[in-house]
Amino acid sequence: MFERPATGENAVLVQLDFGEGDFAERLEEFNLLVTSAGAQPLAVVTGRRKSPDPSTYAGKGKVEEIAETARLHDADLVLFNHELAPGQQRNLERLLARRVVDRSSLILDIFALRARSHEGKLQVELAQLQHLATRLVRGWSHLERQKGGIGLRGPGEKQLETDRRLLGKRVSLLKERLKVLERQRQVRRRARTRGEVLAVSLVGYTNAGKSTLFNTLTKAGAYAADQLFATLDTTSRRLFVEGA
Repeated sequence: MFERPATGENAVLVQLDFGEGDFAERLEEFNLLVTSAGAQPLAVVTGRRKSPDPSTYAGKGKVEEIAETARLHDADLVLFNHELAPGQQRNLERLLARRVVDRSSLILDIFALRARSHEGKLQVELAQLQHLATRLVRGWSHLERQKGGIGLRGPGEKQLETDRRLLGKRVSLLKERLKVLERQRQVRRRARTRGEVLAVSLVGYTNAGKSTLFNTLTKAGAYAADQLFATLDTTSRRLFVEGA
């Protein structure tokens, strides 16, 4: 049974063309996502298909090509610029004998790196656990350091059932904590409304320059970098307009 390695940042990137267009632009953005997550892209495997393979997403021949590329470059993981179904991810990891990460998991990993506020960290952890809940299978040992084993398993309870039970408890706890923070935020929002404070929001796609504009207007000194999802948490500052 394949045991998922815990570490490794050398990656083979996979992007398939289903005739959607903008192939080069999507691949360029994917490269930025990978480097933003701290991984080192070693090679890119591309290909054309009419539709995803139900079992492996990429198809038998392409999976063999990915495996050979991963072996050639001694890659630790394979990153797909696509959303993989849990079964497809499991099959790919078994065939490639390497960790396989899809686009959603990669973005959540970047969120985990960028979150700074307490609420932001809770929201990211909740999203990661909910995403993980559909991907728990035998042979995954990533929860062992959390559960401790002895004393937590019921009579005859399988490891997978234990992982799911503990994960469910953690999800419930995070949701309760976020409810408390939401109530606190509503109180602060009502206070701003009573004070008739005009609020302006900067909204745009990642790396569009929102933080740079925010710093220019408010002199806030918020973190700004030429990276995807460089900032994640909401930041607010007062802006004094001359003559207003």
